[in-house]
Amino acid sequence: MAGQSDPHLSIFSAEEVEFMAEDELVEIVPNMRMDKLTLICGDFGPFFPQMPAQVPLWLAIALKKRGKCTIRLPDWMSVENLSQTLEAERDSQESFQVLPFHYVEISRLLFDHARGDIPDVYTVRSLIEDIRDVRFHKVETSLESFEDARSSAVKVKNLSAMEVNLVRPFVGRALQAFYKHGSPELVPNPDRMPPRRPQATDNVQRVSAYGSTLFCFLSLVELRKVK
Repeated sequence: MAGQSDPHLSIFSAEEVEFMAEDELVEIVPNMRMDKLTLICGDFGPFFPQMPAQVPLWLAIALKKRGKCTIRLPDWMSVENLSQTLEAERDSQESFQVLPFHYVEISRLLFDHARGDIPDVYTVRSLIEDIRDVRFHKVETSLESFEDARSSAVKVKNLSAMEVNLVRPFVGRALQAFYKHGSPELVPNPDRMPPRRPQATDNVQRVSAYGSTLFCFLSLVELRKVK
């Protein structure tokens, strides 16, 4: 992905962002009886046939693959709600509608693993793709105002995790280019900056970025022990 070679930009891969999205809670309808699961990330269950329960998305997918549940579509993914969101996105060129922070990854995982549980799946997929396109177009057009704003930062509300991950490297480079050619005084000059005290942050960042990976991996190991 663009920007990953730059050590100054903390960019996750698409797979890492999707992995973090798997901690989001979704509702399932089990078709079996199962005792409570005590996992590192929390307790879930007990489960009873046809009794809805909330579980992390990764657990819902694991149970779905074993034929032990169906996954209920989140309310925001209904055709009616997506149509309203798309219309609102198109009507407002300066703001973004409120959507789940991981709406891109959640929808993709449900399309991949629970297609049969999604009514009007092709319409839902088309609406989500249209929403993504409109939102990215608004981000691109908003770049034109960066130079006039004369700011060293950009604040945009209601962007999703994947949108931020894709846009951040480009926005950073665009701002730097704008200021370099139009307002050189706003570009940080390393020669005039006071020396920074060395900090051992690399290990902290790695733990922050990959800590949830270890937790969910261990939880998956525990789940596989459940018969």
